[in-house]
Amino acid sequence: MKKKKIVINKNYLVKVPVKNSLINYTTDKDGIVTLEIENTGWANRIAQKLFGRPKISYVHLDENGSFIWPLIDGETDIIVIGEKVKEQFGEKAEPLYERLAQFFRILESYKFISFQNDKK
Repeated sequence: MKKKKIVINKNYLVKVPVKNSLINYTTDKDGIVTLEIENTGWANRIAQKLFGRPKISYVHLDENGSFIWPLIDGETDIIVIGEKVKEQFGEKAEPLYERLAQFFRILESYKFISFQNDKK
């Protein structure tokens, strides 16, 4: 199976990510970030009662994600975050902007973040 090449444009990279204010997170002694997602809604309530599903789900970010998460401040665009990632991880972060774009798309799809209007 062929991997799709991710095409990103300059407009995407100037977006400013903003954390979802309903998500709490912790950082362990090794610097790994864990997001705490509360499972709300009637379907989740039923699943919690009938199937013993947890009230809170924990999402553990990897080393790169744990470095990026604190940089999401509602003011810094993806390009600047990418420069900081490159500074921290060097060649290990390549292909940098393709990976960052995919990471932010995943965070957005799970509603962990949203995007502010483009930085002017």
